Formats: sequence, structure tokens, C-alpha cells
Amino acid sequence: MSEVRPVQDLPAAPPAAGLEHPPVDRVKVFAIVAMALMMMSIDSTIVATALHALQHDLQAPIHWAGWTITAYLFGFVLMLPVSGKLSAQYGRRRVFLGSVLAFTLASLLCGLADSIYVLVVLRVLQAAGGAGFTPSATGIVVDYFGKERDRAVSLFGSIFPIGGMIGPIFGGIFVTYWNWRGIFLVNVPIGALILWLSLRHIPADPPRTRGVHEPTDFTGMVLLALGLFSAMMAATVLGEHGAHPLSALVLVPVLIAFVALGAFVRHIRLRPQPFVVPRLIYGEGFGAVNLVNAIFGGIPFGATALIPLYATNRYGIDALGAGTLLVGKGFAAIALSTTAAFAIRRTGYRLPVYVGGSLVALGMLLLAFEPPAGIGGFGWLAGAAFISGAGSGTLNPATRNAGLQLAPEQSSVLAALRTMSMQVGSILMVSTATAILAVSDDPGHAQAWIYACVALLIVLAMPLVRRIPEFRGAW
Repeated sequence: MSEVRPVQDLPAAPPAAGLEHPPVDRVKVFAIVAMALMMMSIDSTIVATALHALQHDLQAPIHWAGWTITAYLFGFVLMLPVSGKLSAQYGRRRVFLGSVLAFTLASLLCGLADSIYVLVVLRVLQAAGGAGFTPSATGIVVDYFGKERDRAVSLFGSIFPIGGMIGPIFGGIFVTYWNWRGIFLVNVPIGALILWLSLRHIPADPPRTRGVHEPTDFTGMVLLALGLFSAMMAATVLGEHGAHPLSALVLVPVLIAFVALGAFVRHIRLRPQPFVVPRLIYGEGFGAVNLVNAIFGGIPFGATALIPLYATNRYGIDALGAGTLLVGKGFAAIALSTTAAFAIRRTGYRLPVYVGGSLVALGMLLLAFEPPAGIGGFGWLAGAAFISGAGSGTLNPATRNAGLQLAPEQSSVLAALRTMSMQVGSILMVSTATAILAVSDDPGHAQAWIYACVALLIVLAMPLVRRIPEFRGAW
């Protein structure tokens, strides 16, 4: 077993090892943070089954309705690195409580929105609150779970599939028997319960987390936001009927995106305390892990979120039926993620990513094909989603631990960056797909080609897995 050397040049929070922590009920603490992570993951998929209802009720075209998904992901990308730093500076529990409160209030306002544009803005604010869940929850686990922290963190990978599975079902139920507003209002009582339980069972932050203050890199935040927003706007304009790829309305935001993102990379390399530490983005080991998370995790996640829409457009399946399509995917992801979490010390990181990535690519490819004779559209889509879910569950624990074990003292920041990488992949996927669907005469078959391209991209990206730092045993 190789010895992992911690990263030396990062603005590290004090290491967790050797510190005295009050005794905690690990089962209760894990259940509380898991409930918050599940609530967050539900909201990343629940909107998909409500897109048709949103279009009709708010009189919005498909690409603007799609912004209710991409805006949520956009808010995550901006706030995740910040929330990771805040968690290290001000305390995991404080950031966790503040995030739950902000997410709950934003959910209430989303349920009351009467305009697609207002809803999009509120979705960004909702995501800004939810962005604090992953880094603070990961930090809490690393602080209090001792030698079992790798397995506990790995089990997070089974929580997100549960939310991904429940979300579309809830969305279908609310749209069918109530209306789309219920998909947001359901978070209010859940968020209140999490706040109450957190105050009772998660210990107060130790003094070591309260004395470190670093200036916030607002310039870096603005450059990243401008770059991503401009790219999203370019995709949205392309979704307008009659839009030309070489028109100024497309080329100008594309140019702004390239300039802003280039300036962002230059800025974080020169600033002493940047928005995101450059080595954590593209440094040795970290760069490969982030790319794998974006391509193997984020892009398929965005593609999966659009399966209910695909089911309606191509096979005429109603909202409730479309929502239940992802149940099998969720069960497969949960089962395989749990199994992989307990096997990871023996398998290492690369083997699960190879196997899981292959299964995800196969699931995406099967979505693109017509079902054989004797198999209905619902069964075919559910089977393909099941295979994709099995792949995601297999690779998730490895990709979650691969970066963390390089620098466990940076657990909150690294957890944030992992989720940010996945969200960037999802934003690219959903923005591009909805722009294509908006101008397509046959959205169902257009989406089939999109799934085929996703499968091809994963296959082409397989050589990246060799660049993931290999490790076996507990870190």
C-alpha cells in the first residue's frame, strides 16, 4: 500500500487528526446530514417531471423552462467553493445550519413564484443555500467519524441516487394530483425538521474553526459567473426559432464566456488567496479526478434528469409514469454504491471507475435505441436507466474518495469542488440538450441522438481513468 502525501501548498484548515472532539451519536449525525443531502438531491431532479406543467402554467418555452434546472446547477457552481471555505473558517455546523435555513426559505419563495424569470432567479438562491450541504456535511463526518470516515463519506454516494429516484416520483405525483408548486413547498417542513434535529444532535463547532478569516475573492466569483452565464445564454439564444449560430446574439456571449473563463484561470493563478486554489482544479491527481467527475458523473446526471421529458416526447408517457422510470436507476445506484463503498479498500479507485463508466455508457446508448419487439417503451427506458444507475453507483465512492484522500484536511473544499465539477458537466448537458430540443421538429429522436453522443463521450474519456491516483486501504 502506497503512502499518500498530503498537499503542502494549500491554505489548509487545521488538520482534524489528534484533536479532541466531543462524543457524538454517529448514527443520528449521519442520518441528519443524509436527510439534508437527500433534500438537495431531490430538488436537482424533481423539476424534470414538471417541465411541461411549468411551460403551460407560466407560459414559458422549453429552453426557459430548462433554466429552472440549469439555474439550480449554476447557483451550486458559484457557491460551492465559497461554502467549502466558509465551512473551514466558521465551522461545519454553523454553515450547515445556515445552508438549511437559506434553502428552506428559497424553496418557499419558489413555490410562490408567478413568473418563469422570477422562478429562475429563486432557483439560483435555492442552490446557493444547498451548496453548503455537501462541504459542511463532509467536514462533520471527517471530524467525528475517525477511521470510518472513508466509508461514511462513500455512503454519501448512495444518498444522491435515493434523492434522484424520489424526485421524479414526487414531481409526477404533485403535477398529477396538485400542481408544480408542490415540488418546492414540500421542502419547507423537511427543512424545518432538519434544523430542529441539527440543533439537538450535531455538536457545536470547536474553537479551532472560528479563528481563521480569509478575504472572499469576489473578482474570481464574478469572472466564473460571467463565463458560465454567458455560455448558458449562448445556448439559450440558439434555442430560439430562427437563431443562426454565427449571429451576434450567439457569438458575443460565446466570446464573453471564453474571455471571462480565461481571465478566471489567470486570476486564480496570480491571487494569493483565490476563489479556488488552482492546484485543486488542475494539479497532479486533482485535474484527472475533476474531469472524470464532470464527464462520468455530471454529464450523465444531466442527461438522466431529462429522461422524463424524453419519455413524454418520444413514447407519450404521462408525468407520473415518466417520474417512476427512475426508480430502478435509484435502487441500482444505491445497491452498487453501498457495495462499492465497503469494497473500495480492496479494489482501489481505478477498477470501479472503469466498470462503472462502461455501464453508464451502455445505459446511455440503450436509451438512444428503439425497444425490441415485445418490449414497451416504459420497460426499455427503465432498463436502460437501471444499467446507468448501476454504473453511477459503482464509480461514485471511488471518485468521491480519490481527491479527498490526497488532502483530508481540505475535506470541505474538496467535497465542494467535486460537486462543482459534476454541476458544470450537468449545466453543459442540460443547456445544450434543451437548446437542441427547442429547435427540433422531432424532440424525441433528437434526444435519442443526444444520449448516443453522451455514450460516445464517456468511451472516448476512458483513458483519463489511468490518471486517477490509485490507492488501497483506509486513508
